[in-house]
Amino acid sequence: MELYQGRPESAAGRLPREMRTYDLLDELGIAYERTDHEPAWDMEACYSIDAVLGMVICKNLFLCNRQKTAFYLLLMPGDKKFKTKELSRQINSARLSFAEPEDMLKYLDVEPGSVSVMGLMNDPEHHVRLLIDEDVLEEEYFGCHPCVNTSSLKMKTRDMIETFLPAVSHDWQPVHLVGED
Repeated sequence: MELYQGRPESAAGRLPREMRTYDLLDELGIAYERTDHEPAWDMEACYSIDAVLGMVICKNLFLCNRQKTAFYLLLMPGDKKFKTKELSRQINSARLSFAEPEDMLKYLDVEPGSVSVMGLMNDPEHHVRLLIDEDVLEEEYFGCHPCVNTSSLKMKTRDMIETFLPAVSHDWQPVHLVGED
């Protein structure tokens, strides 16, 4: 894996959703580094990506309530354990579970393994509520997928919060996850 500055030189072999991500970041003037890799299906696969990016990539979990009437995108450190009960109390939503792949595609235009805050650009009707663990906000850099799991991005956390999210008209809520057993 190599580290590149900005978008790929060619769109050949890349999905339109990935290229739209680069288009938006470039339009917003957000600087980013990128690495291409084999599909990253789990956090184990992300460790080698972390080494190339020089940071721990963010874990992105797409969740819903039992009735599937409320959807949440949770950003948390990749090395922190997720406890449903801990989050449910903070957002006043009982029975959180992982959302279905069809809902990922419908609301974020992403597939399993590719969930990312970048997918919020595909949610103009704000079906998805963004939750960000406080530890993510404390990091200088933020890492995520560009709506595909064969590339990863590194950008300043401040740019994601202060530029990207306002541009896609998405608010966010900080949460405090301990993540311990």
